[in-house]
Amino acid sequence: MKIKRKGILFVISAPSGAGKTTLCREAMSRLDNLEFSISYTTRLPRSGEEDGRDYHFVDEDTFLEMVEKGEMAEWARVYNHLYGTPKTPIIKAIEDGRDMLLDIDIQGASQIKAAFPEDSVTIFVFPPSIEALKERLSKRGTEAPQVIKERCDKAEEEMAMYPLFRYFVVNDKLEEAVEDLIAVIKAERHRVKRIKETQW
Repeated sequence: MKIKRKGILFVISAPSGAGKTTLCREAMSRLDNLEFSISYTTRLPRSGEEDGRDYHFVDEDTFLEMVEKGEMAEWARVYNHLYGTPKTPIIKAIEDGRDMLLDIDIQGASQIKAAFPEDSVTIFVFPPSIEALKERLSKRGTEAPQVIKERCDKAEEEMAMYPLFRYFVVNDKLEEAVEDLIAVIKAERHRVKRIKETQW
């Protein structure tokens, strides 16, 4: 039996440092037909990040020109940097029946949910605690103590917004969190409403 369906946008959001990017990579390594939506950003690359793999790194003028042309499905300014999801790749993925993971902030998740209500699935990732989040951010070694404090304060505000999402995952033990994320993806792929046509 062959089943055709549209692609699904799996929108993953979390406070900074909660580990959503690691979860996304692990899920992609274990599931077929799952691609990573590469966002654009005006921030500088962190250690180990590559242009075109982790993000498209551009200057602010280039980013705002894309916004002006309507090329972004969502975008926001986060911690003085711009982040956005290009529209064309996700529209094509939906049409082609390919699933995509979107690693984006809460503002962006709301925009994607509003723009693609039938094709998006929102998932919120909790850190095990604020203390654990602070420790993870400190280990990065990329932010000053004051910035870490600001991010932890913002994390508490963001975690209060979890009711806006359809699912949640607690990223305490990585393996369990990955299994939970994969379970959500598999369940959504098997919803009857997503079937376009069947061939027996």
